[in-house]
Amino acid sequence: MTGHRLFAEPAGFDGASPFVLAYVGPGAGLAAIGALLTMAGVAVFMLVGFVWYPMLRLLEVWRRHGEGAEPAKPAEPAKPAEPAKPRRQGARRRRHGEGAGPAKLEDRYSPADRLLHRMAFAAVPGQKALADLEDRLYARRIDGVRIERPVFIASLPRAGTTLLLETLGLTDAFATHTYRHMPFLFVPLLWNLVSRRFHLAGGDVERAHGDGMIIGYDSAEAFEEALWRAFHRSRYLPDRILPWPADGLASAGFDAFIRNHVRKLIALRTSGEENGRPVRYLSKNNGNLARVAEVIRLFPDATVLVPFRNPADHAASMLRQHLRFEKIHAAEAFTRRYMEDIGHFDFGANLRPIDFDHWLDGTGPAAARGANFWLRYWCAAFGHVLANPAANVALVDYDGLCAGPAPALRRIAGRIGLAGAAALAGAAGRFRAPTRYDAAAPDADGELLEKASALHRELLERSRD
Repeated sequence: MTGHRLFAEPAGFDGASPFVLAYVGPGAGLAAIGALLTMAGVAVFMLVGFVWYPMLRLLEVWRRHGEGAEPAKPAEPAKPAEPAKPRRQGARRRRHGEGAGPAKLEDRYSPADRLLHRMAFAAVPGQKALADLEDRLYARRIDGVRIERPVFIASLPRAGTTLLLETLGLTDAFATHTYRHMPFLFVPLLWNLVSRRFHLAGGDVERAHGDGMIIGYDSAEAFEEALWRAFHRSRYLPDRILPWPADGLASAGFDAFIRNHVRKLIALRTSGEENGRPVRYLSKNNGNLARVAEVIRLFPDATVLVPFRNPADHAASMLRQHLRFEKIHAAEAFTRRYMEDIGHFDFGANLRPIDFDHWLDGTGPAAARGANFWLRYWCAAFGHVLANPAANVALVDYDGLCAGPAPALRRIAGRIGLAGAAALAGAAGRFRAPTRYDAAAPDADGELLEKASALHRELLERSRD
């Protein structure tokens, strides 16, 4: 008995060849459905992010102007705003009763702002697709930008990386990520085109760390990690981040993306030239400590600055911040979500340490509430740095920088080839001695402290080379 065929045989089919039809099986079908859903998501994402939200903000600007408030200032395409100075005044104001400490992130973000943030980071594939479109739309502008001698600042948190970033950012030599690029980090040119009409001035507040560092809309910040994570999800485990292998993880898609992204940030600085000199890329990203060799592979003429502190003080400072952010994350859901989205896995409920040489094996999350955890982390991180030296890496003694900022800043300027080193040395007054902690913490292991001290002496020796 001959069975009924659901499809007519193609012309010329002789019954002997395999009968191949354009059947959409489960895998292909799900992929097709996923592609359609992605396209629909991108459409909604663009309508909300590039139509509804800008209109909402413009209405707010007009309302403020009508009430006599200072109108929003459009971005000046000819020259970006100067990065906000990291004024260390918050603690002093609190002692004199003049401030209430750092504002909650949830209070600073309106419901519309929070919605836009959630959508932007829930639709990272959409942002990546828009980045490809941005590449084509701005191809001529991007292709004309040179990436020369970028500077990357990478270390464990609480090593002075933010102050070093903002000190270098005060010069006219660098382009960096700022809060203006949020939440559409992947498409800085398109987002600037849309958002510059409702840019607000100032916005200075004390950051969530409670350390007196004042930030504003134009402050440089560490947003680069979100880009790495979008393309290298397998390196981010629920409880840790895996270091990049020594031979790299070359990916044509990411390599082209990150280089073009850097060009876009530079392109936002007019033509990429300041005072006749090419503008350079400046990054502060603690996560880059997990992939120093990869950064150098992507940018062979880069300099990676790795600041370090006295291990007992550094570990105690990290422990203090971890306990602080555990409380913040427990009380403020949006703050936790925000920090996870931008790749800040340093502390609190989001903690994902970098697992240098498997140092985390057998360590549970509760251990992070003790000093030994952070001492072990310090030893693992800087032991890894010392075991993998590179000509592009410059160790920076942060304690020495605070004790003698003017000569230390001149050395840093010379190391990164920064013209106008005297101007950088003029920022010496911004540095003060870091907080000293009791080295003999109740649960600090003596042998671990000795190991850390030995590594610290080697770091000091190499930093003088």
